[in-house]
Amino acid sequence: MKRLRRYLQMTSVEDLWSHHTKTLSDYGFDRVFYGFNAFRGAGLYDNPEDALLLTNMPSDYVEAYVDGGMFRDGVMMRWATENVGAASWRDVYTAMAHEEPSKGEIAMRAMNEKHEITAGYTISFPMAIKNANAGIGLAVKKGMGQDEADAIWQEHGDDIETICHVAHLCILQLPATGQRKLLTPRQSEVLELVADGKTMADIALLLERNVATIEKHLRGARDALGVETTAQAVRKASILNQIFRLDERDDPTPRLPQMAGSVGDRA
Repeated sequence: MKRLRRYLQMTSVEDLWSHHTKTLSDYGFDRVFYGFNAFRGAGLYDNPEDALLLTNMPSDYVEAYVDGGMFRDGVMMRWATENVGAASWRDVYTAMAHEEPSKGEIAMRAMNEKHEITAGYTISFPMAIKNANAGIGLAVKKGMGQDEADAIWQEHGDDIETICHVAHLCILQLPATGQRKLLTPRQSEVLELVADGKTMADIALLLERNVATIEKHLRGARDALGVETTAQAVRKASILNQIFRLDERDDPTPRLPQMAGSVGDRA
């Protein structure tokens, strides 16, 4: 319960992720990859720039897996987009053993073996948003195999799965942009007014600006979010918690009291 309470106290994705990776490492899963994509198109995989990705994997692994597009050939990625729940990596590979692996899948497995990312569990979270996917991959410490991973899961799997679900739900309500904010305060304000149903003329009147200036802010917001229409910008900004955010100084919600020893401790 104390572990879960810490998650509810987090005010940033960075602090939550630091705490979450430390918690999972204590269980034996020290390399973790989380992904959330609310903008998936008709295919299984789309632009990773539209996804929120959090990981403590080695930088060269992340560069090849994400920037190099190898994630599209990941067996666990495919499983996570087609299923909900938790699965042993051994069970996933066994279920797909009858399929001839593609060249990309062979390359992906070779990279995993190079980095000793060969044993672990994957959790795919249930989503209520159409075309959205979210999941987390947990790799056991180097030198450990799937037998050790299964033994950990046998003893602690329910707790680990619950903790990961709480972390996922907390991530969804925290600003999802790393240490920077995608939108300027004015862009956020204009998008909020659009979401409230205000016209360009209404917004210009409320902000005491001309319509051309309002349209400029909207163009900037669309560019920053990487979308084509204002409607898409409103949706993406909402999911990424870039609009309708309480300024912490004005937040009337009482904070949970700090637990002993938690101040300044991100672990």
